[in-house]
Amino acid sequence: MNPFSLLPPRKTSTGHSRQPLRALPLAGVALLALFCGAAAPAADDPYGEWIGTLVAEKGHNCPVHTVSLMQVQPKHITFTPEMGALVLRGVPDKKTQHYHAQLILQDSHHQQLPMVFEAHPVGDTFEGVYGTPECRAHVTLKRPEGRAWKNFMGDD
Repeated sequence: MNPFSLLPPRKTSTGHSRQPLRALPLAGVALLALFCGAAAPAADDPYGEWIGTLVAEKGHNCPVHTVSLMQVQPKHITFTPEMGALVLRGVPDKKTQHYHAQLILQDSHHQQLPMVFEAHPVGDTFEGVYGTPECRAHVTLKRPEGRAWKNFMGDD
């Protein structure tokens, strides 16, 4: 008798025993992996939320104190440094694995102040670079823990 079966074996008309629901344990393992957040490669499934903390490479005034957020949808991408009020926006290119977002403000002297974010998938993460005229920082973005179902199904 199979220890993974939920029902006892049945005899067929030819005298052979049949094991019902043999695939049930495998289906259960697959569902468990889904709900526990088995990570798909970021290149194959970039959509959803990604978080990480920026690490300054050079310059000053880098937003490195709390978590930043990247949200990828089929037709738009946003990057929010330190989950603050400034949101960089762009259009993702899944085909070329190019994820670019930017925001251009004006400083007090009416000069442009560009903020740029570039990312690309690496395994089950994204590696990104954030830059302004005063700062350059890098980040490794991962899916938030406990969010496997939302990342699988999309927005709530």
